[in-house]
Amino acid sequence: MKENSLLDKKSIAIIQGSKANLKELAKDCVCFANAAGGKIIIGIEDEENMPPKEQKISNNLLDKINKQIPALTHNVGVAPVIKTAENGGEYIELQVFRNAQSIASTTDGKYYMRVSDQCKPLLPEDLSRLLSEKNAFVWEKKITRKIHASDCDLSKYNSFLKDIKESERVSSFIKEMTPEEITDFYFLTQNEVLTNLGILWLGKRKDRAVLHYAPSVQFIKYDELENKIFKKVWDDYSNNPKELIDAILKEIPDWNEFIEVSDGIFRKNIYNYSPEVIRELVANAFAHRNYTMRGDIFINLYHNRLEIHSPGLLPLGVTTKNILSQSIQRNALLSKLFYDLKLMEKEGSGYDKVYEVLLGSGKQPPDVIEADDRVIVVVKKQIVSNTILKLMDKASQELQLKQKEVIALGLIAQKEGISAIDLSKSLNISKPNGLQFWVGRLLELGVLLHKGKTKGTFYYVNPNFIRTTDFVERTSLKRIEPHRLQELIYEDLKNYPKSSISEINKRIGSEIKQRTLKSKLDEMIENQLIIKEGERKGTKYFINITS
Repeated sequence: MKENSLLDKKSIAIIQGSKANLKELAKDCVCFANAAGGKIIIGIEDEENMPPKEQKISNNLLDKINKQIPALTHNVGVAPVIKTAENGGEYIELQVFRNAQSIASTTDGKYYMRVSDQCKPLLPEDLSRLLSEKNAFVWEKKITRKIHASDCDLSKYNSFLKDIKESERVSSFIKEMTPEEITDFYFLTQNEVLTNLGILWLGKRKDRAVLHYAPSVQFIKYDELENKIFKKVWDDYSNNPKELIDAILKEIPDWNEFIEVSDGIFRKNIYNYSPEVIRELVANAFAHRNYTMRGDIFINLYHNRLEIHSPGLLPLGVTTKNILSQSIQRNALLSKLFYDLKLMEKEGSGYDKVYEVLLGSGKQPPDVIEADDRVIVVVKKQIVSNTILKLMDKASQELQLKQKEVIALGLIAQKEGISAIDLSKSLNISKPNGLQFWVGRLLELGVLLHKGKTKGTFYYVNPNFIRTTDFVERTSLKRIEPHRLQELIYEDLKNYPKSSISEINKRIGSEIKQRTLKSKLDEMIENQLIIKEGERKGTKYFINITS
């Protein structure tokens, strides 16, 4: 039971005894009400998962909360209940409801908002922005045009249900629902009427066109003098967000451009702009944009960089400095849909995946710029250096680094060493020993070295590890290029149809990590080259003869 943006834990002392502080509890309720709502667990200490087994909760404490919180706050709704833990101890689960229409405050005129696992005060200039954000938050479930679910686009409806059934991120419980229950679950419909989100995803073109404000996208390519040389626009409202993302990835040939880098006996292909990064950033532009304001999404391709412009500012609480660590969903329901359909890496910002791919490819992390009316993400084309690319490739392949470790190593390598203070700022780490989760194993493996202590610690790449990136390796399939791996899989399934992943792995080379093989199989399914049937260990793969 870890504290996060939707959960907080408080000692029972906050509501009883000589140290009771109902004003502090009221402040936390205001925080949740101004964000996405949440739960406050009262009676379980921060470092514990259970209450004391002898702890019993009196109904008088519930009455105290129900009486005092409304008296100490404005526009806050709460519902406390007594819960019993597995060890027999009791605690209070205080549900705080999100205020969708107005701003919550304490009775002494102070405003707060929950950001990650902390309660942050709001400045006067934040209030008008928060009110605007609240309108954006309720956009998804609103019914602005009464369109019956039966009048949706049938092809989009069937495609949505098919995608849900095939997604590994969707639980069996949801997959077993009726189609009507599934669309209700994802808030695409309410009482058999399409919501704004439902029109965006399932609606006909004519209905999507008058929706405030359905997204449209402009791709513009510039030459070295920054003159426009090509433009493509998706603005006829024929496509839902998933179809738009697929079109953007498939209809722009520039995404297929790459450079070859010498890598021992192989030639490694590095995309100018990784499709994985483009998909994540474009999905973010759709999932986190403000749908209550007009504006196109712009994808501007220059000779040395890619810029993606999304209308609206960052969600309140997210800044260009903390975007890697903070996760606040402006459109929580749309983000959930994007995640479940594997259109984006996770329900939060997804920027950790972008950082991982770029830094793992020897490139700079993205620049995020918040302008007056838009957020601009800039991705640089060039590799920082071949040495850093080889270092990152070797470390990731041989040491099976975690995402945090790839990001930390990439930042340290590109800076040619960095202080603990500066690295903490780059990663937006404020907790003591927070860097341990990012660099601890890299130090144990000898990839990184450090000197100094505490805040004076300086991290740098082990020179001996760098030198080993140039040694000649024996022939191995461990680092096979993705396109070569795809060819091996395709040829194998032509000869051995309806094979499991372990059977394929054994035939084409057991040194290839099954995680790498699974990722490529999923990509081939998405590109309709192969088909799968069955679930989990019973999954079988075979060639799609219709492709």
